[in-house]
Amino acid sequence: MSSEPIQITEIPTLPTRADDAHKGEVGRILVVGGRMNDLGMIGAPALAANAAMRAGAGLVQILTPAAAQPVVAPLAPCGTTRCFSPDSLPLSALAVEFGADVVALGPGLDPCVTAEMILELLNDYSGSIVLDADGLNTLADAGCWEASWPDQVVLTPHPGELKRLMRGFKVDTDLEDRRRSTTDLALHTGAAVVLKGNGTVVSDGERIYVNQTGNSGLATGGSGDVLTGVIAGLLGQQMSRIDAAVLGVYLHGLAGDIGAEEMGKLSLMAWDLLDFIPEAILELEPEESE
Repeated sequence: MSSEPIQITEIPTLPTRADDAHKGEVGRILVVGGRMNDLGMIGAPALAANAAMRAGAGLVQILTPAAAQPVVAPLAPCGTTRCFSPDSLPLSALAVEFGADVVALGPGLDPCVTAEMILELLNDYSGSIVLDADGLNTLADAGCWEASWPDQVVLTPHPGELKRLMRGFKVDTDLEDRRRSTTDLALHTGAAVVLKGNGTVVSDGERIYVNQTGNSGLATGGSGDVLTGVIAGLLGQQMSRIDAAVLGVYLHGLAGDIGAEEMGKLSLMAWDLLDFIPEAILELEPEESE
């Protein structure tokens, strides 16, 4: 019987930045997502891209279908966009071409991104990868899968997506069951897992963290896309996957708490979280000595 994972009790410290740092050194993030066909989903990749920059990323590019690019680009004005199709270079090659430190795949993903394309990324790209939303659902269709560098991968499922990844694996709302499910998926895949929900659980199979920030105001469309971007932005600043996941979940929840206090839980939208991430970060920044 495997031993119980070690409980994480300390929130990781924020990344540090040299005074002479430039944008190419503090995280290059490639966000793969967006669709504009039978169902338009243009906000998701923009939320992830903007959140990555709020978390400190230096450069962000959104890889999106041509039909979506004209409407996605204005929503993320500090980043760049690039069109792609099934006939484009493999995702791993496009990531290397951009010089990406991290690929965040899944927000509003177009159906043209197949399970085979995601598997190619997992096996040929050695940088960090964050898989969310439709990226996870598409990967679940592939059945049993492996990544060449699983210690570089973070999965961010909600309970329904975790069930699909684990082929019907039972996931209850009970905290102990959620802790066990998160750890099981981490051990099964070798990836770090962020099981979203009330008391989000993070585990890499050896360590585990149950988040204490956040509230029901985060139960709104796009909130998970913001979390994906925050984790990706932290990974791009050389944080380990478990530290980036724990800190990202904490900051995302704290931004939600600050937003709920200022706007109320019912009115809080995912887009609002982008404005509260800086306040959450400031609460963790050490005070400068006089």
